[in-house]
Amino acid sequence: MRNIDLTPFYRSTIGFDRLASVLDSLTQAEQNQSAYPPYNIELMGEDAYRITMAVAGFSEADIDIQIDQNKLTVIGSKAGEKSAGQFLHQGIAERNFERRFQLADYVRVEGASLNNGLLHVDLVREIPDAMKPRKISINRKDPSLKVA
Repeated sequence: MRNIDLTPFYRSTIGFDRLASVLDSLTQAEQNQSAYPPYNIELMGEDAYRITMAVAGFSEADIDIQIDQNKLTVIGSKAGEKSAGQFLHQGIAERNFERRFQLADYVRVEGASLNNGLLHVDLVREIPDAMKPRKISINRKDPSLKVA
């Protein structure tokens, strides 16, 4: 029931192919991803965002952040470290993960930091000047000119 069929919209829209393919890929990715690690997406300002992921037990060397064609991928992989003791209960999940985020156009990664088991990835949307709204002045016609 979570699948959305966008086929009828393909017949009556032009130029929205990329939007439809993004929606298709998002629904597929959501079905294939686990809930680990938990994350938040925050609006930090008008054009600033932050993704915060709970990655307890991972160091900077264990985490790889990549961006490719508006897809942000965060990969956490731990080397097969064994504890000297035997666990009676192991509730801290330190399993490998891969989390993907689809970014909108003109969103870029500004930086990342790891602090107290939380990975922060800061994002900024920078719209090019050519895409920003601009005011068009209206020229007044000289009333003494006659149009033939």
